[in-house]
Amino acid sequence: MRAFVKLHAEGDGFVPPSTNDFNLPPITESIAWLTKPVLLVFLSVILISVFFILSSRKAAVVPSKLQFAGESIYGFVRNDLARDVIGHEFMRFVPYLFTLFTFVLTNNIFGIVPFLQFPAMSHVAFPYVLAIFSFGVFHYVGIQKHGIIKYLKEIAFMPGVPKPVYILLTPIEIATFFLVRPLTLSLRLFANMFAGHLLLLVFIMGGDYMMHDSHLIMKLFSPFSFAFGIALTFFEFMVQCLQAYIFTLLTALYIAGALADEH
Repeated sequence: MRAFVKLHAEGDGFVPPSTNDFNLPPITESIAWLTKPVLLVFLSVILISVFFILSSRKAAVVPSKLQFAGESIYGFVRNDLARDVIGHEFMRFVPYLFTLFTFVLTNNIFGIVPFLQFPAMSHVAFPYVLAIFSFGVFHYVGIQKHGIIKYLKEIAFMPGVPKPVYILLTPIEIATFFLVRPLTLSLRLFANMFAGHLLLLVFIMGGDYMMHDSHLIMKLFSPFSFAFGIALTFFEFMVQCLQAYIFTLLTALYIAGALADEH
Protein backbone atom coordinates (compact mmCIF):
# COMPACT_ATOMS: atom_id res chain seq x y z
CA MET A 1 0.00 0.00 0.00
CA ARG A 2 2.98 2.30 0.15
CA ALA A 3 2.38 3.08 -3.51
CA PHE A 4 -0.95 4.70 -2.68
CA VAL A 5 -0.34 6.47 0.61
CA LYS A 6 2.49 8.78 1.44
CA LEU A 7 3.08 8.88 5.13
CA HIS A 8 5.27 11.60 6.43
CA ALA A 9 5.80 13.41 9.67
CA GLU A 10 5.14 17.02 10.45
CA GLY A 11 6.98 17.19 13.72
CA ASP A 12 6.00 13.90 15.33
CA GLY A 13 2.49 13.77 13.84
CA PHE A 14 0.90 11.24 11.53
CA VAL A 15 -0.58 12.56 8.29
CA PRO A 16 -3.44 10.17 7.39
CA PRO A 17 -4.38 9.20 3.84
CA SER A 18 -6.80 11.51 2.04
CA THR A 19 -8.61 11.90 -1.27
CA ASN A 20 -5.35 13.03 -2.85
CA ASP A 21 -4.00 9.50 -2.46
CA PHE A 22 -6.65 8.27 -4.93
CA ASN A 23 -5.39 10.60 -7.68
CA LEU A 24 -2.67 8.35 -9.04
CA PRO A 25 -0.19 9.68 -11.60
CA PRO A 26 0.06 8.25 -15.14
CA ILE A 27 2.06 5.04 -15.44
CA THR A 28 4.01 6.60 -18.27
CA GLU A 29 4.36 10.30 -19.00
CA SER A 30 3.81 9.77 -22.72
CA ILE A 31 0.24 8.47 -22.15
CA ALA A 32 -1.47 10.81 -19.72
CA TRP A 33 -4.70 8.81 -19.44
CA LEU A 34 -3.04 5.49 -18.61
CA THR A 35 -3.28 5.45 -14.83
CA LYS A 36 -3.42 2.45 -12.52
CA PRO A 37 -7.26 2.40 -12.29
CA VAL A 38 -7.50 2.35 -16.10
CA LEU A 39 -4.94 -0.45 -16.27
CA LEU A 40 -6.89 -2.42 -13.65
CA VAL A 41 -10.08 -2.09 -15.68
CA PHE A 42 -8.32 -3.52 -18.75
CA LEU A 43 -6.84 -6.25 -16.57
CA SER A 44 -10.28 -7.15 -15.22
CA VAL A 45 -11.65 -7.61 -18.74
CA ILE A 46 -8.75 -9.93 -19.60
CA LEU A 47 -9.08 -11.95 -16.38
CA ILE A 48 -12.85 -12.34 -16.70
CA SER A 49 -12.57 -13.38 -20.36
CA VAL A 50 -9.79 -15.90 -19.73
CA PHE A 51 -11.53 -17.39 -16.69
CA PHE A 52 -14.85 -18.05 -18.43
CA ILE A 53 -13.24 -19.22 -21.65
CA LEU A 54 -11.18 -21.76 -19.71
CA SER A 55 -14.11 -22.80 -17.51
CA SER A 56 -16.36 -23.50 -20.51
CA ARG A 57 -13.81 -24.79 -23.02
CA LYS A 58 -14.06 -28.45 -21.96
CA ALA A 59 -17.57 -28.54 -20.59
CA ALA A 60 -18.63 -31.95 -19.32
CA VAL A 61 -21.68 -33.51 -17.69
CA VAL A 62 -19.60 -33.98 -14.57
CA PRO A 63 -17.98 -30.55 -14.29
CA SER A 64 -14.44 -29.87 -13.21
CA LYS A 65 -13.81 -27.45 -10.35
CA LEU A 66 -13.18 -24.61 -12.80
CA GLN A 67 -16.30 -25.40 -14.81
CA PHE A 68 -18.33 -25.64 -11.61
CA ALA A 69 -17.10 -22.22 -10.47
CA GLY A 70 -17.94 -20.61 -13.81
CA GLU A 71 -21.37 -22.24 -13.98
CA SER A 72 -22.14 -21.26 -10.40
CA ILE A 73 -21.47 -17.58 -11.06
CA TYR A 74 -23.47 -17.67 -14.30
CA GLY A 75 -26.32 -19.60 -12.65
CA PHE A 76 -26.46 -17.12 -9.78
CA VAL A 77 -26.84 -14.15 -12.13
CA ARG A 78 -29.19 -15.97 -14.50
CA ASN A 79 -31.54 -17.36 -11.87
CA ASP A 80 -31.34 -15.07 -8.85
CA LEU A 81 -30.80 -11.72 -10.54
CA ALA A 82 -32.41 -12.09 -13.97
CA ARG A 83 -35.15 -14.73 -13.87
CA ASP A 84 -36.47 -14.04 -10.37
CA VAL A 85 -36.50 -10.25 -10.83
CA ILE A 86 -37.35 -9.64 -14.51
CA GLY A 87 -39.59 -12.61 -15.23
CA HIS A 88 -40.41 -14.37 -18.48
CA GLU A 89 -38.38 -12.01 -20.71
CA PHE A 90 -35.25 -12.35 -18.61
CA MET A 91 -33.00 -14.31 -20.99
CA ARG A 92 -32.22 -11.42 -23.33
CA PHE A 93 -30.86 -9.42 -20.39
CA VAL A 94 -28.70 -12.16 -18.89
CA PRO A 95 -25.57 -11.32 -20.97
CA TYR A 96 -25.62 -7.70 -19.84
CA LEU A 97 -26.36 -8.47 -16.18
CA PHE A 98 -23.74 -11.22 -16.13
CA THR A 99 -21.11 -8.92 -17.65
CA LEU A 100 -22.05 -6.12 -15.28
CA PHE A 101 -21.86 -8.30 -12.16
CA THR A 102 -18.53 -9.94 -12.97
CA PHE A 103 -16.97 -6.65 -14.08
CA VAL A 104 -17.98 -4.74 -10.94
CA LEU A 105 -17.08 -7.65 -8.64
CA THR A 106 -13.62 -8.13 -10.14
CA ASN A 107 -12.75 -4.44 -10.00
CA ASN A 108 -14.01 -4.22 -6.42
CA ILE A 109 -11.95 -7.21 -5.28
CA PHE A 110 -8.81 -5.65 -6.72
CA GLY A 111 -8.89 -3.45 -3.61
CA ILE A 112 -7.70 -6.33 -1.39
CA VAL A 113 -5.50 -8.24 -3.85
CA PRO A 114 -1.81 -7.96 -2.88
CA PHE A 115 0.28 -5.72 -5.13
CA LEU A 116 -2.84 -4.41 -6.90
CA GLN A 117 -4.63 -3.09 -3.81
CA PHE A 118 -6.83 -0.51 -5.48
CA PRO A 119 -10.58 -0.81 -6.23
CA ALA A 120 -11.16 0.77 -9.64
CA MET A 121 -14.72 1.65 -8.62
CA SER A 122 -13.34 4.07 -6.05
CA HIS A 123 -12.85 6.42 -9.03
CA VAL A 124 -16.33 7.81 -9.54
CA ALA A 125 -16.02 7.99 -13.35
CA PHE A 126 -16.27 4.21 -13.68
CA PRO A 127 -19.55 3.85 -11.71
CA TYR A 128 -20.93 6.84 -13.65
CA VAL A 129 -20.27 5.13 -16.97
CA LEU A 130 -21.80 1.85 -15.77
CA ALA A 131 -24.88 3.73 -14.53
CA ILE A 132 -25.22 5.45 -17.92
CA PHE A 133 -25.11 2.06 -19.65
CA SER A 134 -27.68 0.60 -17.24
CA PHE A 135 -30.06 3.49 -17.69
CA GLY A 136 -29.58 3.44 -21.43
CA VAL A 137 -30.73 -0.18 -21.39
CA PHE A 138 -33.55 0.60 -18.95
CA HIS A 139 -35.00 3.48 -21.00
CA TYR A 140 -34.49 1.70 -24.31
CA VAL A 141 -36.45 -1.30 -23.04
CA GLY A 142 -39.25 0.94 -21.76
CA ILE A 143 -39.52 2.86 -25.04
CA GLN A 144 -39.39 -0.36 -27.06
CA LYS A 145 -42.13 -1.91 -24.91
CA HIS A 146 -44.55 1.01 -24.62
CA GLY A 147 -43.57 3.50 -27.29
CA ILE A 148 -41.86 6.79 -26.48
CA ILE A 149 -45.05 8.84 -26.00
CA LYS A 150 -46.73 6.40 -23.62
CA TYR A 151 -43.47 5.70 -21.81
CA LEU A 152 -42.71 9.35 -21.10
CA LYS A 153 -46.36 10.06 -20.28
CA GLU A 154 -46.50 7.33 -17.64
CA ILE A 155 -43.28 8.64 -16.09
CA ALA A 156 -44.50 12.22 -15.91
CA PHE A 157 -48.15 11.49 -15.14
CA MET A 158 -48.54 8.48 -12.87
CA PRO A 159 -51.92 6.80 -13.48
CA GLY A 160 -54.60 7.06 -10.77
CA VAL A 161 -53.32 10.28 -9.23
CA PRO A 162 -55.58 13.38 -8.81
CA LYS A 163 -54.67 16.01 -11.41
CA PRO A 164 -53.71 18.79 -8.94
CA VAL A 165 -51.08 16.46 -7.43
CA TYR A 166 -49.25 16.38 -10.78
CA ILE A 167 -48.00 19.91 -10.13
CA LEU A 168 -45.78 18.51 -7.38
CA LEU A 169 -45.45 14.89 -8.47
CA THR A 170 -44.46 15.31 -12.13
CA PRO A 171 -41.16 17.18 -11.54
CA ILE A 172 -40.26 14.68 -8.80
CA GLU A 173 -40.93 11.67 -11.05
CA ILE A 174 -38.98 13.15 -13.97
CA ALA A 175 -36.03 13.94 -11.70
CA THR A 176 -36.22 10.46 -10.13
CA PHE A 177 -36.18 8.57 -13.44
CA PHE A 178 -33.61 10.68 -15.27
CA LEU A 179 -31.32 12.02 -12.54
CA VAL A 180 -31.75 10.59 -9.03
CA ARG A 181 -31.74 6.90 -9.94
CA PRO A 182 -28.55 6.92 -12.04
CA LEU A 183 -26.79 9.17 -9.52
CA THR A 184 -27.69 7.02 -6.51
CA LEU A 185 -26.85 3.82 -8.39
CA SER A 186 -23.35 5.05 -9.21
CA LEU A 187 -22.60 7.01 -6.04
CA ARG A 188 -23.57 4.10 -3.79
CA LEU A 189 -20.96 1.89 -5.43
CA PHE A 190 -18.32 4.62 -5.51
CA ALA A 191 -18.82 5.72 -1.90
CA ASN A 192 -18.59 2.20 -0.49
CA MET A 193 -15.42 1.37 -2.41
CA PHE A 194 -13.81 4.72 -1.62
CA ALA A 195 -14.63 4.69 2.09
CA GLY A 196 -13.69 1.03 2.56
CA HIS A 197 -10.30 1.44 0.92
CA LEU A 198 -9.62 4.62 2.86
CA LEU A 199 -10.30 2.80 6.14
CA LEU A 200 -7.94 0.00 5.20
CA LEU A 201 -5.21 2.51 4.42
CA VAL A 202 -5.72 4.33 7.73
CA PHE A 203 -5.35 1.20 9.88
CA ILE A 204 -2.62 -0.60 7.93
CA MET A 205 -0.45 2.44 7.32
CA GLY A 206 -1.21 3.78 10.78
CA GLY A 207 0.09 0.51 12.20
CA ASP A 208 3.21 0.83 10.09
CA TYR A 209 3.74 4.39 11.32
CA MET A 210 3.34 3.41 14.98
CA MET A 211 5.64 0.40 14.58
CA HIS A 212 8.45 2.67 13.40
CA ASP A 213 7.77 5.38 15.94
CA SER A 214 10.43 6.04 18.58
CA HIS A 215 7.95 5.88 21.48
CA LEU A 216 7.40 2.46 23.07
CA ILE A 217 3.69 3.06 23.68
CA MET A 218 3.16 3.62 19.95
CA LYS A 219 4.98 0.39 19.12
CA LEU A 220 2.72 -1.49 21.56
CA PHE A 221 -0.41 -0.17 19.85
CA SER A 222 0.75 -0.98 16.31
CA PRO A 223 -0.32 -4.68 16.41
CA PHE A 224 -3.87 -3.61 17.29
CA SER A 225 -3.95 -1.30 14.29
CA PHE A 226 -2.76 -4.13 12.04
CA ALA A 227 -5.36 -6.47 13.58
CA PHE A 228 -8.15 -3.97 12.83
CA GLY A 229 -6.81 -3.64 9.29
CA ILE A 230 -6.90 -7.41 8.76
CA ALA A 231 -10.42 -7.66 10.19
CA LEU A 232 -11.55 -4.80 7.96
CA THR A 233 -10.08 -6.60 4.95
CA PHE A 234 -12.50 -9.50 5.45
CA PHE A 235 -15.34 -7.06 6.03
CA GLU A 236 -14.36 -5.13 2.91
CA PHE A 237 -14.47 -8.35 0.87
CA MET A 238 -18.06 -8.84 1.98
CA VAL A 239 -18.92 -5.24 1.06
CA GLN A 240 -17.25 -5.61 -2.34
CA CYS A 241 -19.36 -8.66 -3.18
CA LEU A 242 -22.50 -7.04 -1.78
CA GLN A 243 -22.05 -3.85 -3.81
CA ALA A 244 -21.61 -5.82 -7.05
CA TYR A 245 -24.80 -7.70 -6.20
CA ILE A 246 -26.75 -4.53 -5.33
CA PHE A 247 -25.66 -2.70 -8.48
CA THR A 248 -26.73 -5.61 -10.68
CA LEU A 249 -29.93 -6.22 -8.70
CA LEU A 250 -31.05 -2.60 -9.00
CA THR A 251 -30.33 -2.66 -12.72
CA ALA A 252 -32.52 -5.77 -13.04
CA LEU A 253 -35.26 -4.11 -10.98
CA TYR A 254 -35.23 -1.02 -13.20
CA ILE A 255 -35.44 -3.19 -16.31
CA ALA A 256 -38.33 -5.15 -14.78
CA GLY A 257 -40.09 -1.86 -14.02
CA ALA A 258 -39.67 -0.70 -17.62
CA LEU A 259 -41.17 -3.96 -18.88
CA ALA A 260 -44.18 -3.78 -16.54
CA ASP A 261 -47.54 -2.73 -17.97
CA GLU A 262 -47.54 0.24 -15.62
CA HIS A 263 -43.92 1.15 -14.87
